[in-house]
Amino acid sequence: MSGFSVPAADGVPPRPGAGAGGAGAGAGADAGAGVPAAGPTGAFGPAGGYGPGGYGPGGYGPGGHGPGAGAGAGPYRAPGTPAPQPFQWLRPSDPERKAPASGRTVLAAVLAGLLSSWLLIDGLGVDLLLGAAVVTVGAGAAARAAGRRPRAWTVLWSALALALLAVPALYEAGWPVLLSTVSALGLASLALHGGRRWSGVLLALPGLLWQLVPGLVWGGRTLRGGRAGNRGQLVPVLKGVLVAVVLLTVFGALFAGADAAMANVLEGLVPSVDLGELPARAALFVLGLATALGFAHIAAGPRRWDRTVVRPGRARGRLEWALPLAALNLMFGAFVVLQAVVVLGGAEAVLERTGMSRSEYARQGFWQLLVVTVLTLVVVALAKRWAPRGTEADRRMVRLLLGALCLLTLVVVAAALGRMWFYVDASGLTSLRLWVLTVEIWLGVVFVLLIVAGLTPSAGWLPRAAVLSAVAAAAVYGLMGPDAMVAEQNVARFERTGQIDLRNVGSLSVDAVPALDRLPGDYRTCALNLVAFDLRADGPAPWYATSLAESRARAILAERPSPDRLTDGKNACDRVGMSRHYAFEG
Repeated sequence: MSGFSVPAADGVPPRPGAGAGGAGAGAGADAGAGVPAAGPTGAFGPAGGYGPGGYGPGGYGPGGHGPGAGAGAGPYRAPGTPAPQPFQWLRPSDPERKAPASGRTVLAAVLAGLLSSWLLIDGLGVDLLLGAAVVTVGAGAAARAAGRRPRAWTVLWSALALALLAVPALYEAGWPVLLSTVSALGLASLALHGGRRWSGVLLALPGLLWQLVPGLVWGGRTLRGGRAGNRGQLVPVLKGVLVAVVLLTVFGALFAGADAAMANVLEGLVPSVDLGELPARAALFVLGLATALGFAHIAAGPRRWDRTVVRPGRARGRLEWALPLAALNLMFGAFVVLQAVVVLGGAEAVLERTGMSRSEYARQGFWQLLVVTVLTLVVVALAKRWAPRGTEADRRMVRLLLGALCLLTLVVVAAALGRMWFYVDASGLTSLRLWVLTVEIWLGVVFVLLIVAGLTPSAGWLPRAAVLSAVAAAAVYGLMGPDAMVAEQNVARFERTGQIDLRNVGSLSVDAVPALDRLPGDYRTCALNLVAFDLRADGPAPWYATSLAESRARAILAERPSPDRLTDGKNACDRVGMSRHYAFEG
């Protein structure tokens, strides 16, 4: 009797739709109650129901809302519609295939872990480049196993990453070394992922972070015998390495005992073993192993972040969108006119009216203008997302208003750079001032790229160009030696004017020693004791953890020793007034 109505007891007419199994036994009731309807066919009693979900304890309404509604009850979905899954937005970027880890890849990762535990504990230097070379071999093996071939952008990003890793081998300054190392890791991830859209580029840069654990699991399958061929490759190599270590240890000890020069060479090559360092070395081994396997895991089958669905913002009405931007353009235009008045000779009148000195006017203005530049970049990004785009007139208006704003912002960037340069000329250069000058110049380059993108038919090149400009700025900043440049500028200013602010050089690294060595008398003694006190008292670091700048500093101090910091060095700083004030005149 399926599909037919059945008369109810006592002459009560059946409810519409009641039939074999009742409405509650249909798709709606099953979804709501989670169990088949029980009781008489067509009944609208305890387990039957009338309507999409049934009126009994099995629930009523779409999906069921009654006492018998299942735990999975939720918003109504059409039959056959799959339930939303967590992280479903990642599905479009899933790799087509993931090649298994080869024996060469795992071996390279183990070697990277051993090098990390052996070398990195003494500091950063050439050891980063050595580790990067091993990681590159492992990632290359994984890419070949997956049938991937390098492209032009892959080679470019990889070359820039290696250039950034050269900074720790050249200089000692902490912030440039950290910036260069982190940028190199991000570029390596971008080189292996690829990407040309904003989503593809920005999500690929930190891509290594969420591949560390999956990479360990992926490589562990090989060690667990997931591939017999790989195990056959690994076991002979590991046996050979073990025998080589034993032979080198025995014969190295004999040669060291027979010849003092050989003992000195081996001492520099072989790290000292301290039981207290074992936890740190174990952590560095895991870090090196996870990093190498993470990069290889990406190379074996990267996520295609370009496929990530990014919904465009809701287009606003023309008046709603254009009115605030037009007002902002007018304000920027007023600022530009005022700057023209100042440049053409009205600076004294402005300073007199504000009651500020030239130095105060320059210092205060720069930071506000830097914030203006950053906020304008945010405004441009949000305005582009919500811009009206229905007609050609809308698109033309968007290009006009955003292009004008970017063009006026370039004047703001120029004004900020001019003020900071004036401030540096008056008070000297510091590490912070050099860093923000670099950032401001890069922001100016970004706005130039935005203007060019607005003038071209397609802006598909913009994401990679923006990242390339940022990487170029980081590479130039690191490779020029910021601390050495700061010291050079302050010493040149002293030679020109007889004035120096030791606060500007007191926090520099040993990169500044060659320039500070030119200072006379107590100035040299005080400055060198401020920057060179962190050189190791027990001698230089191993060759792989010693930068070129540290080697130069040690050579200079060996040729012209600086007095002890606690005696003559402190007295020298007192004699030039370091403990009383900060501006000094020669």
